[in-house]
Amino acid sequence: LKHAARLAPAPCRWNSGLPMNIGVLFVPQQEAWVVERMGKFHRILEPGLNFLIPLLDRIRYVQSLKEIVINVPEQSAVTLDNVTLQIDGVLYLRVMDPYKASYGVEDPEYAVTQLAQTTMRSELGKLSLDRVFRERESLNASIVDAINQASDCWGIRCLRYEIKDIHVPPRVKESMQMQVEAERRKRATVLESEGTRESAINVAEGQKQAQILASEAEKAEQINKAAGEANAMLVKARAKAEAIQLLAAALAQQHGNAAASLSVAEQYVNAFSKIAKDSNTVLLPANTGDVTNMVAQALGIYTTLTKPQAVKTQDEMPQTHEDSQSSTTEVLKAEQGSSS
Repeated sequence: LKHAARLAPAPCRWNSGLPMNIGVLFVPQQEAWVVERMGKFHRILEPGLNFLIPLLDRIRYVQSLKEIVINVPEQSAVTLDNVTLQIDGVLYLRVMDPYKASYGVEDPEYAVTQLAQTTMRSELGKLSLDRVFRERESLNASIVDAINQASDCWGIRCLRYEIKDIHVPPRVKESMQMQVEAERRKRATVLESEGTRESAINVAEGQKQAQILASEAEKAEQINKAAGEANAMLVKARAKAEAIQLLAAALAQQHGNAAASLSVAEQYVNAFSKIAKDSNTVLLPANTGDVTNMVAQALGIYTTLTKPQAVKTQDEMPQTHEDSQSSTTEVLKAEQGSSS
């Protein structure tokens, strides 16, 4: 294979050929003509009008100063993880020194092509398969640096190198496809789990906020209810206090005890009128018909409770206890007469 590579024809670039020396020559733009005088390098003709001596001077090389594009043939290379790849590329170079390009190497383009192939194989051997696809730019830059270091003495400068195609074996390609699918499934699973987690977190946060708001609402309701009940109790207590004060003022007036006896008797009669309405079982005292005795007992209890106050207000009250009892007895007799 090495012998065949050596015998393979070198890539050719276009030039204007080797013109004949007729004394007056016109050199095209972006070309350099290397002239030998009697077999020895004489000078390099610049573009434009030039004069030479016929028979003594000979145009030996014609170098193009334009940028040259060379296709690097496809070749096999082994990566760091022992994967065989088929890779080719494109090489861009330019002749910087026509003298070195003419006398430094036999075929500069062929030499640069072979150097690019060997450099590409050596650089691929330093990288794994995954890094070859990720670091193509750095790989191209490494190949360009290696070529420029070797081709400096040839008068040629490599401007850039680009990898065109990388062919992977079918089995390795299938494995890579499976790896990509597995990676995508993994990402999908991770994204799905993250979505589920975010959803659970949002639901939990919502429930937490709902419970907080519900507890705050219940707290406010209880506070308002307690405040309302307290206000109601205060209003009832004030009303009851005012009623007691009015009742005490009424009892303190003249004939107050008689009015109290009349009220007790009325309540006693009303209580007997409601007996046996809610239930058939009724407990009655032995002397239910003796209204006078019941009223007298109630007034005795009231007199016992109000006796300390009666001592203080004895001078203010004109009636005695006997008068109150007599007045109460008269009122009761009058009620019994009216009821009969």
